[in-house]
Parts: sequence; C-alpha cells; structure tokens
Amino acid sequence: MTGFSVVIPARFASTRLPGKPLEDIEGMPMIVRVAAQAARSGAERVVVATDDRRVLSALAAARDSVPVEGAMTASDHPSGSDRTMEVAEREGWPDDHVVVNVQGDEPLIPPAVIDQVAALLQAAPSRDVATLSEPLETLEDVFDENIVKVVVSRGGRALYFSRAPVPFARGRFDGWREGRRGPLPSDAGGWRRHVGIYGYRVRALRRFVALPRGAFEATESLEQLRFLENDIDIVVGDAVAPVPGGVDTPADLERVRAVLRAPT
Repeated sequence: MTGFSVVIPARFASTRLPGKPLEDIEGMPMIVRVAAQAARSGAERVVVATDDRRVLSALAAARDSVPVEGAMTASDHPSGSDRTMEVAEREGWPDDHVVVNVQGDEPLIPPAVIDQVAALLQAAPSRDVATLSEPLETLEDVFDENIVKVVVSRGGRALYFSRAPVPFARGRFDGWREGRRGPLPSDAGGWRRHVGIYGYRVRALRRFVALPRGAFEATESLEQLRFLENDIDIVVGDAVAPVPGGVDTPADLERVRAVLRAPT
C-alpha cells in the first residue's frame, strides 16, 4: 500500500459530553486511545487536529507509547472535514495524497478498517472519496435516526445516505414499525449502517470545504450528502471488521469502558 495520512479531528466542546476528548477510558484519555488505534494502521503520519491545548498536553504525556502528532487548528471550523483540510493545507500535501479522517470519538476503531478505506482509493485512481458500511441486523437499528443508513449501487457507489429507514420496505414496514425491536425478518435485507470513516484525496476535500451547504445535507444533517449533491462519487466498501459505535453520550462512554474491562 502506498503512503497515506490519518487526521483525527478532536473538538473539545461537546453538547452532550463536555470535554469529550479527555474523558478517561480505563486509565487513558479517549483521544489517546483513538490515536493509539490509528497508529497501529499503515499510515505514514497520524495527526490529531484540535482546538484546545489540553488535548495537545494529553498527547504529549502519552508520546512515549503513542507516537502521534498534535496540531492546533482554528476554533471556528464548522466540521471535522474543515479541520482536516486545515492540516492538509498546512502540511502542503499534494492534490492526489490520500487522507483518512478518523473520528475523535472512536476509541475502539479497528486499525484494519483505516487501512481499508485508504486502499479503496489507492486501488481506484479515478475515485476521490471512500467510506465503509456494514449490515444492520435489528429493527431498532433500522428505525433509529441516530444510525445513518447508506444505499449502495452494485458497483460500490453511494446512492444516498439517510437517517430514515432506506430502502423503504413497502407493504412490510407497517407490520414491523410498531414494535421496532428484535432481529430483522429472514426475508428482509439491504439495510446497511454507514461507518463514519472517510478517505479523501486532498483535491476532493478542498472542493468539499469550498462548496456551500446543500439542501439534502441541511435536511438530514449529514455533511457527506454535499458530495453527492455536487456529483462527487463516494465509493463504499464492506467493512473488513466490525466497527463499534463511537462515544456521543455518557451511556456510550460506559459501554466502551465495559468492553475494555471485559476479559479477552
């Protein structure tokens, strides 16, 4: 695999979990755990892009065991993609350089999927954006608006992302909708969860941050729809390893702590 870089945006403020990057997870700040997973990938560089010097201090304290870089970025970026672009510009990465954006609240992300999303672009020079998905298995997940669904073409191209249960099972959802619990029926299929990791060529990321917010993006509150609204293809791979959910709430934090406490 040719070289690629990882950028981990880490905004300090969080409405539901203030100071989230520094939350302790079994003796290690969350952002350090994310960085440690990224450092186990094949990336040439791993950079944590933050707006708070406390995050840089946490990284510096762990540098002997987690050799990643920290970068101070502007405090007014509207998204992690904008923060990632600031790092790419500062580093002078060329237009065709591949950057993988790893979310700063994914302390359990498998290094293999970081390599995978980079490889999707490296195997297809005509593609500029890549991401991953995995099957949904329960009705509650299909109907959960916090779990983003993706519809993918036979050729592996994203057709649409939505918080709604797409594709819509006409004539069958009425019977399932009421309970919204349990495994999907054996004759059901096609629902996939979007895994929120992205690979970009720098040229696509630069174009993305320069484009205005799109109508579908605003409606769904999903920034990846800006690519599709502007005819920028996103290639979608089947994740090579299960990707646990990230940390958005105190309950998520306890879930991750329990996973790491469990005997291996």
